[in-house]
Amino acid sequence: MRIENHPLPAISAGTTRQITSLHFGRASNNQDAKKVYIQSSLHADEIPGMLVSHYLRQRLQALEQADAIVGEIVLVPVANPIGLAQDIQGSAFGRFDLATGINFNRGYQYLTPALVEKLTSRLGADAAENIALIRHEALAILAQWQPANEAAALKKTLQTLAIDADIVLDLHCDNQAVMHLYTGTPLADATIPLARYLGAQALLVSVLSGDDPFDESCSRHWWELAQHFGVETPIALGCQAVTIELRGESDLAHSFAQQDADAILQFLIQAGHIKGVAAPMPAAICQATPLEGSEPIAAPHAGALVFTKNTGDMIAAGESIGDVIDPISGTVTPMISSVAGVLYARVARRYAQHGMRVAKVAGAFAYRSGNLLSM
Repeated sequence: MRIENHPLPAISAGTTRQITSLHFGRASNNQDAKKVYIQSSLHADEIPGMLVSHYLRQRLQALEQADAIVGEIVLVPVANPIGLAQDIQGSAFGRFDLATGINFNRGYQYLTPALVEKLTSRLGADAAENIALIRHEALAILAQWQPANEAAALKKTLQTLAIDADIVLDLHCDNQAVMHLYTGTPLADATIPLARYLGAQALLVSVLSGDDPFDESCSRHWWELAQHFGVETPIALGCQAVTIELRGESDLAHSFAQQDADAILQFLIQAGHIKGVAAPMPAAICQATPLEGSEPIAAPHAGALVFTKNTGDMIAAGESIGDVIDPISGTVTPMISSVAGVLYARVARRYAQHGMRVAKVAGAFAYRSGNLLSM
């Protein structure tokens, strides 16, 4: 294992922070070399990914000693030291940067326009050479990025570490949730094995979720370049980037983390990044559904939030998932899902402000547009 430290610019005199990346296997400049990038807790108060990374580290060290890693696997167990230090009177605040108010998982570099300009008349008939050239130019574009603040420097570091990887896994969790995944629509079929190994109960896909989250910053330009240059220029999907939501914030257990780490490694064996024979895939629990079909259910007014449905329950269109109770007027209002699907996430709070998003149901049919992700 090789350890690299990536310093961030000091936000104030006398303070320093860094991102630490752990490198397993052998890095190579060969255009056919394989690379996997895994990071956890970009939203720094989402801790389950850290524990999964702990077990991944142990297993990857053993695999490296056995010479079983094909190419390189990069693991960043703490992707956000800025957010991890944002403790406000005993409450963790790791989703947004306090200095800018920006979500740590938004605002990454959108590379397609600059890549189109750099690649026009340079791509050829060899798909492998095209992949190598696209990755080279993507790294060059990121190298020219001049971050305006510490959070932007963090984003540049993470995107640079991941941009030339074949597979990118971003480990998150929701408030209260079942295991679920987000990825690009063109990557849905390739992500089904990961969903099956992890036991995911929802796989949400979109070609454009909005606001440039980390996973899309690594993968989106591949299908957009293929569309722009057309079928006569072979451009493969050079990066399979997936956001893995490891259930809920309080689902922190050795048993879960070991299970999830082993599932990720089985997926990497199946994908050819680790030598060996992958275990048989479990039966699929879900199919890919459009992120545009996921309904964010909002509280119709303020009040006590009483759920009558649990995460993982299948919800019928028109069915209530719980009630909002106004303690002053006594009004009880059911929260109705307009779509049929699995209730895959809900908030942990039990008092709702008017209009607050309180739950998400994965519907099978697209009906939304615009920015599809929560704040």
